[in-house]
Amino acid sequence: MKNKTFEELLKELENLVKELESGEVPLEKAIDKYTEAMKLVKTASDILNTATEKVNKILAENGELKDFDIEENN
Repeated sequence: MKNKTFEELLKELENLVKELESGEVPLEKAIDKYTEAMKLVKTASDILNTATEKVNKILAENGELKDFDIEENN
């Protein structure tokens, strides 16, 4: 999961939510899918927090905007 992009994580999460919302998933599988979804949310949140920290650091340095690269975990 660590090697996926933010967009890939969101797509997977959307698919899991659709499956769970369908009501056609047996309880045991629904619990597994929910657990997987929570892991995706955590990973996506970590990516966003890292990006936010980088942006805040750039904006804080001398009050000037600078170019920056977001490192993706590939």
